[in-house]
Amino acid sequence: MMKPSLQLRIGQQLTMTPQLQQAIRLLQLPTVELQAQVLEALESNVMLESEEDFDATWAMDTLPGTAEGASADGEEAEPVVEISDEWVEPNAAESEAPWSGSGDAELELPDESGRTLRDHLAWQLELAHLPADALAIGRAIIDAVNDDGYLTESAASIAESVAREVRTDATGVERVLAIVQQLDPAGVGARSVAECIELQLGQLDPATPGLATARTLAHRHLELVAGRDLAALQREMHVSGEELDVALALVRSCHPRPGAAFQATRTEYVVPDVFARRTPQGWVVELNPSALPKVRLNEGYAAMITRAPDHAVLRTQLQEARWLVRSLEIRNETMLKVARTIVERQQAFLDRGEESMQPMILKDVAEAVGMHESTISRVTTGKYLHTPRGVFEFRFFFSSQVAGEDGAGVSSTAIRAKIRKLISQEPPGRPLSDQQLVELLAAEGVQVARRTVAKYRESLGIAPSSARRQGAGR
Repeated sequence: MMKPSLQLRIGQQLTMTPQLQQAIRLLQLPTVELQAQVLEALESNVMLESEEDFDATWAMDTLPGTAEGASADGEEAEPVVEISDEWVEPNAAESEAPWSGSGDAELELPDESGRTLRDHLAWQLELAHLPADALAIGRAIIDAVNDDGYLTESAASIAESVAREVRTDATGVERVLAIVQQLDPAGVGARSVAECIELQLGQLDPATPGLATARTLAHRHLELVAGRDLAALQREMHVSGEELDVALALVRSCHPRPGAAFQATRTEYVVPDVFARRTPQGWVVELNPSALPKVRLNEGYAAMITRAPDHAVLRTQLQEARWLVRSLEIRNETMLKVARTIVERQQAFLDRGEESMQPMILKDVAEAVGMHESTISRVTTGKYLHTPRGVFEFRFFFSSQVAGEDGAGVSSTAIRAKIRKLISQEPPGRPLSDQQLVELLAAEGVQVARRTVAKYRESLGIAPSSARRQGAGR
C-alpha cells in the first residue's frame, strides 16, 4: 500500500506573469493612448508619482556608419549602447481585474492610427509570401472577420465565395484559416470565445506553468470562469487552488474581443516615438523624451509600506506600480530595438529615397531582435519614426519582395517609386503603357509581370495610359 509523502523539487521554468502580459498589451498602444492610461494610473494609485524632469538620455543607440562612421585612424566607430537596465524576474502571480466574458471597458484598446482591423490583417497577409490561391482565400477569410475579430462565415461558404478564383473546399479554407489565426492581434479569426482564448494561450511558451489547465478551462469551463465559481471549477478540474489560480490568471489575461483594439478613426496628432538622425559617427536612434510617460514609484510611500507590511491594499498598489513602471521600461526598450533594426536595414532609403528601399518583413526584424512576429507587429502599429526624410509609421518600412534579375530581392515599395518616377518623366501626350513600364523596369533589372505593374500603378492612384492620354489632350 502506497503511503502519502511530500517531495521537494527544484527546477527552472519560464512563467508568463501578469506583468509580462501587461507589457505586451502596452506595446500595442499608440503614444496618446498610452499617456492617457498612465495618467489614469497616476490618479488611482498613490504609489505612483509624475516625474516632470524625466531623463531619457539612457534611451539612445548609435549605429556605426560606413565612410562617415570611420574614426580618424580608419577604424570603424564602436556603437554606443547606453541601455544598462537588467531584467528582474517578477515574483507576482496575481492577475489584474478578472475577465468576465462580457468585454470589460478597461480591456478596450482603441487604435488612433486610422487603420481598420481588416487593413491590419491584409497588410500582414501580403507579407506572408503565400501562393496566389492561398492569398485569395486569406483575403476572403479576412472579409468575413467582424470588428470584434471573429469569423462570421463557415469554411464552406467562404470556399463557395472564392469558387471563381480558386478551386478549393472547406478543408482548403481551414488550412488558410490556421495561418490567419496566427496573425496579430492574437485570437483573431476565432469562431467562438473559447477558440479565441485558446488561440491566445497557444502563443505562450509551452513550458508556462498552468498552461494545460488554462486550455482546459477555455475549452470546457468558460461559463464557470465568467461566473467566478471557483469551488465548482476546482471540483470539475481536480486541481489544487494554487494551480487553478495560475490557470485563471492566464485565461483572464486574454482579450475576449481582439478586434476591439482597432477603430476606423482618423489620427488627429502624430507624435514621433523615435528619432533617427545622422551624425559623424553614424545613424543615431533615440526615443522621443517628450513622448515618454513620466512616471516613477513614490519612494516615500514605498518605504512606509516596507516598514508597515499590514496594509494589504497599499501593498497591492505598490506591486501594480512596480509592474507598470517595469512594463513601460520593457516597451521603451523593445521599441528602441525594433527602431534600431529598421534604421540599420533601411539606411539606403534614408540616404537615397524610396527607390532604395530594401525588402523587409516582420520575420526579419523578429529574428534580429529575438522576439515573436506578433510582438513586432504590435510594436510597429501606430508608432512613428522621425527621420530627415519625414515622419513615417514603422510599418512603412516593411514591404514584400520581388525577385530581381541578379537574384537579389527588390522591395515592392521601391518598385512603386520607380513606376511613379517613370510615369512622371513620360513624354507629353505619349503616356507609357503598363507593358512599356514592364520593359523599362526589366532594363533596370527588375522583373515584374504586367498585372503586377498595373496593381502597383493603381495603388499609387495613377490612371491607365489611355486615361492619361485623354487628360493630356484636353
